[in-house]
Amino acid sequence: MTNPSPSRRNLHSHTYRCKHASGDAAEYVSHASKTGVDTYGISDHTPLPGDRFNSHRMDMSELEDYHQAIRDAQDSFPEITVLAGLECEDFDDCRSFYEDEILGRRNFDYLIGAGHFTPLQGSWEDSYFGMTSATKLRAYGDHLCSMMESSLYQFIAHPDVFGLSSDHWNEDLKACSHDILAAAEANGKPLEINGGGFRKLAQKSGKDAHPGFPLRQFWETACDYQITVVCNSDAHHPTHAMASIEKCIQYAEELGLTIASDEQLGIKAA
Repeated sequence: MTNPSPSRRNLHSHTYRCKHASGDAAEYVSHASKTGVDTYGISDHTPLPGDRFNSHRMDMSELEDYHQAIRDAQDSFPEITVLAGLECEDFDDCRSFYEDEILGRRNFDYLIGAGHFTPLQGSWEDSYFGMTSATKLRAYGDHLCSMMESSLYQFIAHPDVFGLSSDHWNEDLKACSHDILAAAEANGKPLEINGGGFRKLAQKSGKDAHPGFPLRQFWETACDYQITVVCNSDAHHPTHAMASIEKCIQYAEELGLTIASDEQLGIKAA
């Protein structure tokens, strides 16, 4: 197994197409190239059939242009492994689209599983807000566990965002954490320590600020499981192309968490 080079890779970055980021693929790779990066993944929010939730993701009509922008970045920076990825919602009726169109016909390099929405009683709840009841937290945990049982996703983005809704650690958050971490261990699925969370947390102040993410208690609990982690920037602006990754690595090392190798993530560095 190769040794990981976590400070020289980022697998989570966006483009202007998601409507809450700026810049395009080549701009991110250009900024990253100044850091001596080996591997850079572009992984904007996937379009969804029917253009659902497209107020914060690309339209289906933009998919080809997005793919071409990544190919252009690959051509412009041949010394870097530039990977084509997407950050995906795990809706049942989308799995065939991911498998047949994205990984199949388009031959993308990887998909990230992400639980921005939680299935609950026939609707989809925002996982960033209102996740305070045991019922909602159980639904969130079950949703991530289902993702981790699928071979579609290389890793799970920001698994700890459920903690944003609570101002203190409690038994329900603990139970949700154990469910997620047990599934990660059982399925050998890496979990992401998200650098964007560090940057957002740094912007908060005052006694009523939410704990934010990375959620310390979640990752302390992770030490009791045989899991691996991936350290990413979650860049939404080219200048953040490799931002906070060193901080994520330091965080993981502080807690004694194992950083996933390139082989575990299914990627080949330049």
